[in-house]
Amino acid sequence: MNTRKSSASRALNLASRAGAASLVIALAACTTTTRQVTDTHPVMRNSAPSTMSELRIADTALESGNLELATSLYEKAVQADPRSAAGLTGLGNTLYAVGDFTRAGVYYDRASKIDANAPAPLIGMARVALRQRRFDDAIATYRRLVALSPDDTLALAGLGAAIDMTGDHAAAQAFLRDALSKHAGDPMLSVNLGMSLILGGDPREGANVLLDVTRFPAAPPQARQDLALAYGLLGNREAAAEILSRDLPKASVEDNLRYYDIQRERLAQAGGIK
Repeated sequence: MNTRKSSASRALNLASRAGAASLVIALAACTTTTRQVTDTHPVMRNSAPSTMSELRIADTALESGNLELATSLYEKAVQADPRSAAGLTGLGNTLYAVGDFTRAGVYYDRASKIDANAPAPLIGMARVALRQRRFDDAIATYRRLVALSPDDTLALAGLGAAIDMTGDHAAAQAFLRDALSKHAGDPMLSVNLGMSLILGGDPREGANVLLDVTRFPAAPPQARQDLALAYGLLGNREAAAEILSRDLPKASVEDNLRYYDIQRERLAQAGGIK
């Protein structure tokens, strides 16, 4: 990486680490990129059918945003079986959804100690570590997940994002490109690669990657928002506004456009955009 690009990358990373929501990779509940993991309940021989049914209802409630019902059902499952890894993970997911990352991490940790190879609590632990900026812990947990399930694209995307958030964009991009060579077209991997390119100071190439994702009607909102960021950094406010308006009210669109203008100016001062 040349000096100009490195300076631009540092400028954009400083902005992202200041808390810009549009720069969060694979953290939305799903950035994104890390969909809510709830379909994780293997039927155990000692699991009562009613409990399994309630857990599935709880999962559906969580996915639809009914946190009160989801929490109630997960708590009921844990009361019936204090060693219910699925119930504990579900409680962790509800706490994560409201931003209580510390308590969510406690439940994920308890679930993982009960079932060390269950992917859902490990993914929860990794996401919490990312939110708390414990990048080394997140990377270690994602590597453990990849070792358990080498073809799990959720884990691969998460690992790529975690590496990227340390500032090592080249390593993250190499990892994500390798994963995409084995899982061509995977949206989570593609979105995280596109965002890594943007954070690394190459929004033009990032936009090219994200365009391949957003051309599908079912593309996640995060992909569109990342593409809008890329266009904003490239100075194409009209395209950025058109994309943002699909998911955001007018006031939020204007806020994002002003943010893009500020970051574009900072990047120009740091050496420009590739």
